[in-house]
Amino acid sequence: MISKNQINERDQIEMITIEQLVPPNHLVRKLESAIDFSFIYPLVEPLYSTLGRPSVDPVVLIKMTFVQYVFGIRSMRQTIKEIETNMAYRWFLGFGFHSEVPHFSTFGKNYERRFQDTDIFEQIFYRILKEIADKGLLSADHVFIDSTHVKASANKRKFEKKIVRKETRAYEAKLQEELNQDRIDHGKKPFPPDKFEKEDMKEIKESTTDPESGYYVKDERTKQFAYSFHAAADRYGFILGSIVTPGNVHDSHMLQPLVEKVMEKVKKPLAVAADAAYKTPAITKFLFEHDIQPALPYTRPKTKDGFLRKHDYVYDEYYDCYLCPEGQILKYSTTTKDGKRQYKSNPTECANCPLLARCTNSKDHRKIIERHIWAHHVEEADHLRHQNDIKQIYARRKETIERVFADAKEKHGMRWTTLRGIKKLSMQAMLTFAAMNLKKLANWTWQAPEMV
Repeated sequence: MISKNQINERDQIEMITIEQLVPPNHLVRKLESAIDFSFIYPLVEPLYSTLGRPSVDPVVLIKMTFVQYVFGIRSMRQTIKEIETNMAYRWFLGFGFHSEVPHFSTFGKNYERRFQDTDIFEQIFYRILKEIADKGLLSADHVFIDSTHVKASANKRKFEKKIVRKETRAYEAKLQEELNQDRIDHGKKPFPPDKFEKEDMKEIKESTTDPESGYYVKDERTKQFAYSFHAAADRYGFILGSIVTPGNVHDSHMLQPLVEKVMEKVKKPLAVAADAAYKTPAITKFLFEHDIQPALPYTRPKTKDGFLRKHDYVYDEYYDCYLCPEGQILKYSTTTKDGKRQYKSNPTECANCPLLARCTNSKDHRKIIERHIWAHHVEEADHLRHQNDIKQIYARRKETIERVFADAKEKHGMRWTTLRGIKKLSMQAMLTFAAMNLKKLANWTWQAPEMV
């Protein structure tokens, strides 16, 4: 039987407090119980003047951002609208029924005047991480690293083409030193310094809307200006650190600085798991030199179909040469400025080889194999890949760092950004990941009130 509500109680007067309106197990109660937000005062105190009128409480400012990022609200303007009508948010901020909510531009103005050239958001992130560690919830022996692209607030059709210098990699100086030593060991002259100082240039598309973003191409359908959020997580999915770069910076360039940040702020991990993009000679060398085990996947040979694979040629470490399937020796020829040794065959012998068509399509019948001077580190990582403990570590990637990015995009508004510039995107990354860590801490440590 259909019924209609004939009673209008909109004008009913009640004697009630905001405390009574917030459900006992609401997430804001868990957040408030998880950490004492007064830790923010000493962090921001140097940024405030002793003169002038009283400011908006800095704890309220930061809590407003946590409301935005914990609950995935798309902007600060919308966050303020939600706070005006949501009693749980008012309770979390310490507001009453009639307390005036700050204007949505308040945080933006404070950012411009106080926060933008500081590391305050990184300090807040690591203070929450310390709380997690102090409660014994952190497990940073195994670290999982990856990156995700966040669509920039920029029209992909509005750009200028520019010629810029290629990025200098963290290991560049060490590689130059070791490849020159390798040339000397093989009786070759070292490259002069000006050989390396010659600038490598490339053409890029630079957004006229947000010049600090990078043009990212994944496939024919996915072309956009974006930022890359590089992050490291522990085995429970707590984020240990983050670095933001333009979207056209390759993932492998950022593993070393990210691991160094984890080592500085948290601890040195025993193993680092990452996907195939990070399986490079420089990365494996860096990890082994710091006694960190790499947990990296199998990668397919990059040989053309119908041709012999590189593993069909056997490397003899003692004599420093390659043996082809027909028994010919490919002798060392030179070491390039990219750090790759070249091994070349005898074209006279190759001309009558039955495997020539599958070996090389060189006009002079010469086979050239390149081997990086740090290639043995990649090979050692490949050997470790077969161990059960490394297999188990790598298998946890999908449950840790991949889930972190999935949650960040689906639940915490990280699929795209309304902000522009690397500094503001770094702020968004720190606040988003801090909010995610805080949310997990709150849920894990919450003790429901006893029912009376």
